[in-house]
Amino acid sequence: MKYIESKKNEEIKQINKLNKTKEIKKAGTYLIEGFHLVREADQNGQDIVTILATEKNQEDRLVKKYYDDAIIISEDIASMLSDTKTPQGIFAVIKLNEDQELPELKGQWVILANVQDPGNVGTIVRTADAAGYAGVITSLDTADIYQPKVQRSMQGSQFHLPIYRMDLQKAISDAKDAGLTVYGSEVNDQAVPYNTLDKIDDYALIMGNEAHGLDENTLQMTDQNIYIPLLGKAESLNVAVAAGVLMYGLKKF
Repeated sequence: MKYIESKKNEEIKQINKLNKTKEIKKAGTYLIEGFHLVREADQNGQDIVTILATEKNQEDRLVKKYYDDAIIISEDIASMLSDTKTPQGIFAVIKLNEDQELPELKGQWVILANVQDPGNVGTIVRTADAAGYAGVITSLDTADIYQPKVQRSMQGSQFHLPIYRMDLQKAISDAKDAGLTVYGSEVNDQAVPYNTLDKIDDYALIMGNEAHGLDENTLQMTDQNIYIPLLGKAESLNVAVAAGVLMYGLKKF
């Protein structure tokens, strides 16, 4: 176990860069923060490179478990590394999962197309986990799941189900080739109400951008476009809320 007090330390400077996608890809590692996420990573077999903890947390069992690779840091460093106003004082550097080849697709999948808000991305992944979905695919223009806000919003679900990042058209094509029915979510009452569909075992649900939904090209690639009937005066639902309704509404129980 080593002790680092200065924010100017070179190792700390490098770790502090791990909140930017470019630096994460370059280093092959990313940073998570907080007791819950670090414990989830440990319990779900993630490749933890380093644990960083403030002095008040150095007796925590996780810090002791990774004693040889742990770094005790100052409160100033914790504040610098943290993406929150009140840091918990524990972090972990984790190796990226480099396996981005899709497995044989079966069951239920969620595809995110240009979903920009980190909180929405994280919440959808968490809901997919809760609903027992097989995995999540994010388009190349969707918020990167390694962003701190996405990581925090997923609350450990990122360690429970596979998440792939790839070209949207290829994801749709792969889903169809695997025999999945592809549903596109649409804010348009000319589409089919989701609650009138027969429930099936294998499908992919595409959720679109917060402001613009799915583009016309994507809507034309689906097998069926569906919508959630709005019974009040609201024009639309938040994409994460809509995803939750559809994920549970489409699924067999």
